[in-house]
Amino acid sequence: MKRLLPLLPLLLSLHPSAFAEEREWLPYKKLMEVSRLDKFYALAPAERDKLDMYVHLVPSNQDVKPRDLVLTVVHAGGRTPLPVDADGNLRLAPNPQWLAEDAKIMTNQPKSSKVGVGPAMNAVVPAGTQWSYGALMSSIPQSNAAIGKIAGALSMFAPTIRSVILKFDQPAQVTIQAKAGPKQYATDGKHQIRLKPDAALVKENPPMVLSARPREAELDSE
Repeated sequence: MKRLLPLLPLLLSLHPSAFAEEREWLPYKKLMEVSRLDKFYALAPAERDKLDMYVHLVPSNQDVKPRDLVLTVVHAGGRTPLPVDADGNLRLAPNPQWLAEDAKIMTNQPKSSKVGVGPAMNAVVPAGTQWSYGALMSSIPQSNAAIGKIAGALSMFAPTIRSVILKFDQPAQVTIQAKAGPKQYATDGKHQIRLKPDAALVKENPPMVLSARPREAELDSE
């Protein structure tokens, strides 16, 4: 995961033992604006098809787990839970109806601590375990172009993406079947492989063969 901008602290208790009656957290529209998801989905599909953008939540208390947080959108059609995963990530696209009616996000936690809320972005993991080089590596220039448009005046604080880190659940290998000969990569001690774009390979666009499918393709500024 690459965090795009500094996290914005918003009042929201995440203490798992301090349950309270449900209360309003913030408007749905505000979450879209803070996370920049409204600007991301306003891009043409061809400008974001290699990217996975989402909301990242970070509790101010490191002992608190994001999965303890319960968020629910209350809208004209009823109530819709917002799924926050164990890493504090929330994936959702702007809902035009919820935006139009100024839907509210509720939480069952008391207003006594803070959580950082901000946009984050990965590369989309292509289908299967045999890809073209460009199917993965074109996410780098696309991400930099998208970040510039999404960040706006804050673009000076946004990272420049230079590599993709493939993260696996076990040891794995990647082979790039270049015309000049295969290029082979193996995971490190964290089951990760970092790939930086190679100008010649970008032009050639050879196939890539993976011994296993990665669970994540993190965009990184190193």
